[in-house]
Amino acid sequence: MKLSARNVLVGQVSEVSQGAVNALVRLTLKNGNDVFASITNASVEELGLEGGKEAFAIVKASSVIVGADLHQAKVSARNLLCGEVCKVVDGPINAEIHINVGPGVAISAVITHESAKVLDLQIGDHACAMFKASSVILGVN
Repeated sequence: MKLSARNVLVGQVSEVSQGAVNALVRLTLKNGNDVFASITNASVEELGLEGGKEAFAIVKASSVIVGADLHQAKVSARNLLCGEVCKVVDGPINAEIHINVGPGVAISAVITHESAKVLDLQIGDHACAMFKASSVILGVN
């Protein structure tokens, strides 16, 4: 399967907390980072999600917010992955920022050119990628 989404993260389901309609699924990536997804209970059942099952977290680059010094930030987004900027592609409208958040895992974000100017991120700088649990699509083989 080929996807247009830039971020496909592989991990194992480590927790499923079900509510009345939706569930919060914790996916632990191979590098130890956790990614949270908010999906329907019906999807949990259809995908057979349970502890230990391999799954994929899919996140569009346009859903990723980039920032610096976000470790102490109080935000509602469940996913905050920090690391080192490993690639910057700047264009007249948008910029693409890649953040290495652990061995073998990079998060891609597409942000506006103006935001890229304000952040002034360079390769090697510390940065964080943030996205909501509701922006994560889960998949299994």
